[in-house]
Amino acid sequence: MEFFQHLELGLSVAMTLQNLLYCFIGVLLGTLIGVLPGIGPVATIALLLPITFGVPPVAAMTMLAGIYYGAQYGGSTTAILLSLPGESSAAVTVLDGYQMAQQGRAGKALATAAIGSFVAGTIATLVIAVASPPLTRLAMSFGSAEYFSLMVLGLVGSVALASGSVLKAVAMIVLGILLGLIGQDGYTGTSRMTMGFPQLADGIAFSAMAMGIFGLGEVVRNLRNPEDRTVTRQTIGRLMLSWQEIKQITLPVLRGTGIGTVLGVLPGGGALLSSFVAYTAEKKLAKDPSRFGRGAIEGVAGPESANNAGAQTSFIPMLTLGIPSNPVMAMMIGALIIQGITPGPNVVTERPELFWGLIASMWIGNLMLVVLNLPMVGIWVRLLTVPYRILFPAIVGFCCIGVFSIANSPFDLFVLVVSCLAGFILWELDCEPAPLLLGFLLGPMLEDHFRRAMLMSHGDLGTFVERPISAGILLVAALLLVVIVMPSIRKSRDEVFID
Repeated sequence: MEFFQHLELGLSVAMTLQNLLYCFIGVLLGTLIGVLPGIGPVATIALLLPITFGVPPVAAMTMLAGIYYGAQYGGSTTAILLSLPGESSAAVTVLDGYQMAQQGRAGKALATAAIGSFVAGTIATLVIAVASPPLTRLAMSFGSAEYFSLMVLGLVGSVALASGSVLKAVAMIVLGILLGLIGQDGYTGTSRMTMGFPQLADGIAFSAMAMGIFGLGEVVRNLRNPEDRTVTRQTIGRLMLSWQEIKQITLPVLRGTGIGTVLGVLPGGGALLSSFVAYTAEKKLAKDPSRFGRGAIEGVAGPESANNAGAQTSFIPMLTLGIPSNPVMAMMIGALIIQGITPGPNVVTERPELFWGLIASMWIGNLMLVVLNLPMVGIWVRLLTVPYRILFPAIVGFCCIGVFSIANSPFDLFVLVVSCLAGFILWELDCEPAPLLLGFLLGPMLEDHFRRAMLMSHGDLGTFVERPISAGILLVAALLLVVIVMPSIRKSRDEVFID
């Protein structure tokens, strides 16, 4: 009964005119940046962080969430029509989606992606609504030792799922933690690593650094690597699926939803890993695996369902524990902090209108996306012809205005430029900046909970292994670390990164 009361509260919040408008803006922007290759939800959310400063919390989070799961919808359009995934999680959709388009079945591929994403998003949102309250109650019993161990697991998970060298991923996390510790010590008030800049007394501005690395940094990378956006010459064809095709995609959609729902919760998981695992599963289970890569409709249904389910269930650890499972969730936590809200289980109990309103908005947003993606596919196709040279000046201007508007600080513009240069250098050195962002956000919390645990245990490090939950989490983190440093795993990571 309590569950339905919470849903009623969420719907009453989400159905207000203001929140409906921001939900629509979010899913529209998400679809747009999913369609336009080279921008992505991380960069877009980084660009919009300054706007959330003057927007009510529920509206702000609804819009940012819509951008994330909306990008999963939009990314399939370019994957199918251009063989160019607008969003990384749509990379697997290219294999069969583009072949379907070449065979004159682009409409059926787009319809399959939209239906799979809608079903997956609806089920995944229900999972969030059911699973979050008990996880929140569990989190309320956590002490500093458990939170420290949980954050260690999250950081190790981001290493496990980062591409390329394990050593570089660890280095990025350590660098992020160090950057997060710049500013005044929370216990003694002394300045640390400020290099004589009084503007750094409160630390590096999260929005300036995130926009520099993922906003301006993406602009620089895209200008260096112009992409061919020639849309397939084949007709899109009918969007309606036959009864036989509906039966073909039913089980792949359900399997992809299940895979994405589970993997989205894991630290470092989300849409990208879910889509790859779902495609592999469908190919393994198929009676004729040779069909895959040649226009198999299951090769679109499974991954597209998985990436949307994974995108939405990645909200669970962020909402219940205050732990970001991927860079987008790190941005969402940054948005909560800008709003003056402390991420964690207290959000569910102290701000129920925010928590349940966000969940209800996901159902509404998924419905909006079906309407946006299928009837308006012609408009999205035309947008693909927009030259990037027209887009990037607007992005640069928006970055500068947005960063300056938060605190009216010229120093933040300096941080923006330095972060852009640093992000570009990191990409050139094959170092993913995503673990750096997670380290930056988790670093201060990691230090805070470690010092609290040490104070409460009178300096006894054994407190982290004496408490059963903390010890169990650390054991999982240690096993995961052992697995990713195994020679065979390291070799396969390097091969994938090189490819």
